[in-house]
Amino acid sequence: MKLQARFVQLPIQYDADRLAEEVLALGEEPWLPHPQRFEGNDFLPLLSANGEPANESFAGQMAPTPYLEQCPYLIEVLASFGASLGRTRLMRLSGGAEVTPHFDINYYWRDRMRVHVPIVTQPSVQFHCGGLQVNMAPGECWIFDTWSRHRVINDAERKRIHLVADTVGGEGFWGLASAGRLPEQPNPRWAARAFESTGATLRDLDLERVNVPVVMNPWEARAHIDFVFSEADQAHPGFPQIAQSAAEFSHAWRSLWSTFGERREGWSRYRMVLNAFAERLRASGAAHIRLRNGADLMLAMTSLVLGPALAGATPDDGRGEQRIDVRPPTQATESPSARRSTAADPRFDRPVFIVSSPRSGSSLLFETLAQAPGVFTVGGESHNIIEGVRGLGVAAQDYESNRLTELHARPEIVAELRERFSQAIVDRDGAAAPAGRLRLLEKTPRNALRVPFLAKVFPEARFVYLYRDPRQTLASMMEGWESGLFRSYAKLPGWNDERIWSFLLTPGWRDLQQAPLQRIVASQWAATTRILLDTLEQLPADRWTVARYDALKADPSAEIARLCAALDFKWDRALGADLPLARHTVSKPSDDKWRARAGEIEEVLPAIASTIERAARIAAR
Repeated sequence: MKLQARFVQLPIQYDADRLAEEVLALGEEPWLPHPQRFEGNDFLPLLSANGEPANESFAGQMAPTPYLEQCPYLIEVLASFGASLGRTRLMRLSGGAEVTPHFDINYYWRDRMRVHVPIVTQPSVQFHCGGLQVNMAPGECWIFDTWSRHRVINDAERKRIHLVADTVGGEGFWGLASAGRLPEQPNPRWAARAFESTGATLRDLDLERVNVPVVMNPWEARAHIDFVFSEADQAHPGFPQIAQSAAEFSHAWRSLWSTFGERREGWSRYRMVLNAFAERLRASGAAHIRLRNGADLMLAMTSLVLGPALAGATPDDGRGEQRIDVRPPTQATESPSARRSTAADPRFDRPVFIVSSPRSGSSLLFETLAQAPGVFTVGGESHNIIEGVRGLGVAAQDYESNRLTELHARPEIVAELRERFSQAIVDRDGAAAPAGRLRLLEKTPRNALRVPFLAKVFPEARFVYLYRDPRQTLASMMEGWESGLFRSYAKLPGWNDERIWSFLLTPGWRDLQQAPLQRIVASQWAATTRILLDTLEQLPADRWTVARYDALKADPSAEIARLCAALDFKWDRALGADLPLARHTVSKPSDDKWRARAGEIEEVLPAIASTIERAARIAAR
């Protein structure tokens, strides 16, 4: 939420030692990597959609996770806010780490404040926002202007842990906020009162259940448009045309609302109006008009209107209604290769996706190519960026697999996903992305099952198929399963919890319940590779290329030079004879390491021989 002040300290002081005792007692297992995989950032979910710890959605009923249930004093702290509580978590920042500069432009945070209660911290931790900086001391309570660019730096060795709650506020909360202090305006008579225990329980918490509109009403849509315009450079020559387009959109939207309201039969007409508005914004140069916080007008309008205006009118709207597709039939049935866009993508210039089966060396390739100048990444893998969009998680697919096709690329999903990537990306030095077109690099093994979807979301997408000797890959996958470092679904319906599913979820996984590990990984590899190659070969030849893990290891400079030439990446760094180990390495790689498992691996090779031969044939091109 945009506040009139950069920081406000609320007049209440909590017992940080008591909070720390509860939090530290939870141990390390509940902590999850930051959704954008920022180095040194992780979180522990307390309130999440449906109470599911791994559910990153902003939509639906917020409920306590099992971890919050173990923290009675923390529950009392949350109840003391006097507010309706949304997504809430513990955020941890390792020593020497930082939260890179960014602004919160997502629809969810347009009307929500982020409440911070430091639990474990030190004076050297600095929170920067809009030119001001503060140190939030243990047990204090703060809100800040999330619309402005902000960052956090922890230059000490000790970890920092904050309670972070998103809220639209409430009667009690606004009383606290109005009595708060501004750090830039010293007031010697101001003091925070010590919080007295109330005995509040989970039943005393007001939890969000309505947070995304089925169809945004015209008054809310107009309020978001007016807000964006108030933040924009209205002297830009394209602004008058954009303002006129917004006025026409508002009139059309209100007309439809008066006819249909939220009723399903109006959704396709709402979508046509939204699409027309988006096209007019792009044609008027909205991506080149800057806002005060550094965002561009197109990004802001996508985040606040174009994306969420029909966010609830989706096939997985949770009301048990029949699945439908509100797009025109020609759009719903065309393959990614059937129609090539002639207009340049206003944001993502030929984004590059590295696709492969797990443990093929994609982290090594990604971390090397990410050093190219002018290339932007989310800092790691994008699992939560993609699956945090409502309708893209595995639960929305009835746990069939991680596969996504062009039919999943509904306009509202496309808008939200593009905005999520645009918000998260940084360059090789950690600098936030500027406005305008830029080069994106992404790698997430699950994306091997999503090529048609990604090609629809990113019309200029390019794909790099990374090939590695299947025997080496299978051995590394087995090692990954056994390490416990790559567990993806702790509560997979119908799966034996004693052996938690690791890596991506492939079609046919239910048939592997009693299978030995070598057969599980062989099935994962074969299904992933078969689906990946099928979809790549449907694309035009200039949309994808092949990289080889063995070539990357043998001569890194030559292979990276070849790939940069194919992808039109620049390169300005010298590479040694050996690349450093990738961040997800379990043990030092070796060409012959698979032989320690030769018996198990050779047992399953005949069953996947045709896919092995096909992959080798394509890699040899």
